[in-house]
Amino acid sequence: MTGDPGVDALIRQWAAEREQTPEEQEVDRIASAWLADAPPQAPGIPGQRARTGSARWAQVEAADPGYLDAMRRRLPEVPEELLTAAAGWWQMVGGVAEAEEWWDAGISPLDQRALDYRAAGLSPSDLSRRLGPMTVLQHLRRGSAPAWCVARLARQQKSA
Repeated sequence: MTGDPGVDALIRQWAAEREQTPEEQEVDRIASAWLADAPPQAPGIPGQRARTGSARWAQVEAADPGYLDAMRRRLPEVPEELLTAAAGWWQMVGGVAEAEEWWDAGISPLDQRALDYRAAGLSPSDLSRRLGPMTVLQHLRRGSAPAWCVARLARQQKSA
């Protein structure tokens, strides 16, 4: 899969949560058919529907298509629904270019911990720096707190 055991476990968990028994599949099929037969309702509050002007509403993308394209290139085997959910989080990091810097530094596009790392003050270039025998990324994957890594990097710079 991705090479990161934590992210691989996330993908397995996500897939297991979405597996359905034949009975659940039948229930979903019946509910979908029933909802498809319901008359479409105009959007808005019933008393305001006649005054809303255009009855058409613009579709809103759940995730920036640029993120989805970049993530699809890196993880083609991951289901679209999972990529869309992850892209929504990555949009908070900044632009696609910054997200790709995190991914190139070793963070999987499905790993939302980069938001915590960024909030703590780490940058993608910090992940390859060494703190003793391991890199910052190795420390983070072994459970070290991002704030601890930031403090160690700051101490390392002072003494250099």
